[in-house]
Amino acid sequence: MCRNIKTLHNFAPPATDDEIRASSLQFVRKLSGFTRPSKANEVAFARAVDQVTNAARELLASLVTSAPARDREIDAAKRRAKAAVRFQA
Repeated sequence: MCRNIKTLHNFAPPATDDEIRASSLQFVRKLSGFTRPSKANEVAFARAVDQVTNAARELLASLVTSAPARDREIDAAKRRAKAAVRFQA
């Protein structure tokens, strides 16, 4: 899985449409192998991003959990601390 795709479920506040679309774009980029598609593939690429965005939005809306919602700031701080240890010089 691409490291740039972040978990969007069970956060307070919930994931925004922009976050869902950004994750969908990363997913389609990973699948296709294109950072930016050629003109010939541009329509298919954009359509795939739209379809994955809609599927992700539907998935997130239908998921249920009994766990308390996670705090975005705490989660981001944990990721930064983990990255600092991993990439320290």
